[in-house]
Amino acid sequence: MDEQVLIVGAGPVGMLLACELLRQGVPVRLIDEARDHSAHSRATIVWPRLLELMHHTGITPRLADAGHPIDGVTYFSHGRPLGTAWMNRLRDTPYPYAVAIAQSETERIIEGRLAELGGKIERGVRLAAIRDPHGPRVTAVLAGPDGTSAELETAWLVGADGSHSAVRKLVGGSFEGEEFDVSFSVTDAEITGDTPQNVVSYCYTPQGSLAFGPLGGGVCRVAVSVPHSTDDTPPSREFFQRIVDERGPGHNVLGELRFSTTFRVHARIAAAFRTGRTLLAGDAAHIMSPAGAQGMNTGLQDAVNLGWRLGGVVRGELPEAVLDGYDAERRDAAHAVARTTALQTHWGLLRKPRQIAMRDVALRAASSSGLVQRALAPLVAQTGVRYPARNVLRGALPEQGVRPGERLPVLPVAGEPGQEVRVAGRTWTPVSADGFTVLLWPGARVSPAWRALAERIGDDVRGRAFVVEPRYAEGPLADTLGAKPRVAVVRPDGHLHRLLTPSQVDELDAVLAAVV
Repeated sequence: MDEQVLIVGAGPVGMLLACELLRQGVPVRLIDEARDHSAHSRATIVWPRLLELMHHTGITPRLADAGHPIDGVTYFSHGRPLGTAWMNRLRDTPYPYAVAIAQSETERIIEGRLAELGGKIERGVRLAAIRDPHGPRVTAVLAGPDGTSAELETAWLVGADGSHSAVRKLVGGSFEGEEFDVSFSVTDAEITGDTPQNVVSYCYTPQGSLAFGPLGGGVCRVAVSVPHSTDDTPPSREFFQRIVDERGPGHNVLGELRFSTTFRVHARIAAAFRTGRTLLAGDAAHIMSPAGAQGMNTGLQDAVNLGWRLGGVVRGELPEAVLDGYDAERRDAAHAVARTTALQTHWGLLRKPRQIAMRDVALRAASSSGLVQRALAPLVAQTGVRYPARNVLRGALPEQGVRPGERLPVLPVAGEPGQEVRVAGRTWTPVSADGFTVLLWPGARVSPAWRALAERIGDDVRGRAFVVEPRYAEGPLADTLGAKPRVAVVRPDGHLHRLLTPSQVDELDAVLAAVV
């Protein structure tokens, strides 16, 4: 295989995409204009859906070991709790928790896995120009750290180079959105006091919002909404302590700051994630409010979605049209996440007593009715991701069941999946992260007719798709697929491609041939 993928940007998104491609045997060149990673922790939370999706790369156990477990997200108003979205009560994921970890540590872990897969980062190399992005191959002009330049012809070019993406600018892509009328000051510091260390806390007051994100070892990410300022001086410990005293629950004392900064909040999404043979992922494709800590997780989901599609195209196993599917799905998902983070940002900006009272009553009612747990917890955990994203709050309808594009409670694994995967003491059905899986679901019982049909299907599709027959008929997968026998065609990312009844299995060949 001589087709190469050039990835511009070696942050977590670019590195994860490189891991996904290298794992499939796709040659990758990964460059980054910066000489080193940032020492500061920017994104600090990895939500359950990303832990699922990075399981097959071997990254998830390392993140869990290095990070701090988070059980949920609690919302406060005037120092009093309104409700909690509990990650540890999610029953349809093998990872019912989030991991709090500095982005610098996340990058170190992913880079370690990248090296194990034979990849490396060429630091100090800048993308200077792109030629013929719509041609059969794209030419990139690279400027080296010594001032020299060279041309590289590549099959595909991916921009994972941040919000000021050179790739996006060089192909003339638009980056439209809005600027919120708020800035955030952020720090990491040791904290002692009443702030819970097992949950992320969002605290709303008429003076503004405050967020605590425990990082373990008594250290906490502290983010506060502030008026815009023209002063670039980093906020002091006394500044943060005053706001923590005003807005936080109980009494809390900050230690010395590890860093501090202030930034304005923007939300922008590229008009297209694909332009010919160039693609965008992560902050190059979308930026959003930090409220809800969804940005890096959304970008890493881009990497996984693009990884199986682009790998399949380069290997000659999938048509190029699947990359249009990446553009459609992930752009739609980015808009959905941007809407929810914008809503949470506006929650913290409410000042009028009537507005505050309505917000608090609504959140308390949603908490007491269970709606926070049923709807908000999967949204925050990103286990509620569905394609198209407008279905994100829709539960499976009893008369129709699970729909194509919805996430199944399965676990993508590297290579050919075995019969079961044990995670945290529970058994999960594996699907292949390297290709499509035909999941033979027997329903409530295995009849002789089903056994004969399953054997015929297995003989027919092996070599074109992986075949998995679950050994058990209870738990989250049973809740999703039901008591009747079904044949589920599952994508490498665990989303349903098509669900067939036994009478529809003659369509299986056409279904596998029409993967887009």
